Amino acid sequence: MSRTEARSEGAGPFTTRLTWRLMDGRIAVWESRRARKRGLLTVRAPGEAEASARRADIVSIARLRRLNAVAATAFTVGGLLFALGAGFAQFGSRGVTGVWIYFAGGLFFNTGGYASLLQAVNAPRRDSESDTLAGRRWRWWSFEPGRIDWLSTLLLFAGTLVFGVNLVDSLMKGLSVQQVDRLIWAPDLVGCVLFLVSGHLAIVEVCHGRPRVLADDLGWWIVAVNQFGSVLFFVSALAAYTRPATGSLVNVDIANWGTLAGALCFAAGGVIQYFERP
Repeated sequence: MSRTEARSEGAGPFTTRLTWRLMDGRIAVWESRRARKRGLLTVRAPGEAEASARRADIVSIARLRRLNAVAATAFTVGGLLFALGAGFAQFGSRGVTGVWIYFAGGLFFNTGGYASLLQAVNAPRRDSESDTLAGRRWRWWSFEPGRIDWLSTLLLFAGTLVFGVNLVDSLMKGLSVQQVDRLIWAPDLVGCVLFLVSGHLAIVEVCHGRPRVLADDLGWWIVAVNQFGSVLFFVSALAAYTRPATGSLVNVDIANWGTLAGALCFAAGGVIQYFERP
């Protein structure tokens, strides 16, 4: 293929991997997650068996490292706090203490979600005529629905905000069963759905289309563990529905254990994320 031709991979309208030939005959490969998380693209010269990595500029790399550290720390701490809150609910106090632990964990999830979005917003962009990733000026926000990484991280951040609504409403007293389901349970379920959609897009991004197992890919393990946690959160939310007729949860044990196990998945994903850095 010539310099102007490229082979793209992905799903639907999203491109997650692009391969093109440079003027000197070398083959350059850009991958969405690799560029966003590690600031790298690969280049292979004719006749070479292995490709070499090309790193983004120093400023971009420093940004990615800081944002990765913030996101990893936030999800690790937030996951541990959610697990602790679920432990209080299952084995200890069912009162205000557990709710405040959840609330603190929710703030860390908010931080991790926004840091992940900022990493997508400020990811270095490829130069289609060279073997470099070009940095851009710092931005606190962007609107790029055509990018799968931006959409995935936006939905993740939105999910953490909706969980925040759920947690704030949980501090209210004297609510009727109907109000509990509308103000607490409904936002919880919506947040879980947003997490699931975000996780699916993240899997599509790392797999470049059809979801599959990539056991040797660290990024795949991160999104797979987090998606499993999202599934557990969703199961927990379904079990936490309060029956209007009885005023009791569908299954309090599943609600608590699902939250605890799902939170530990996000904490584990946060720990692994420390190693996916530039």
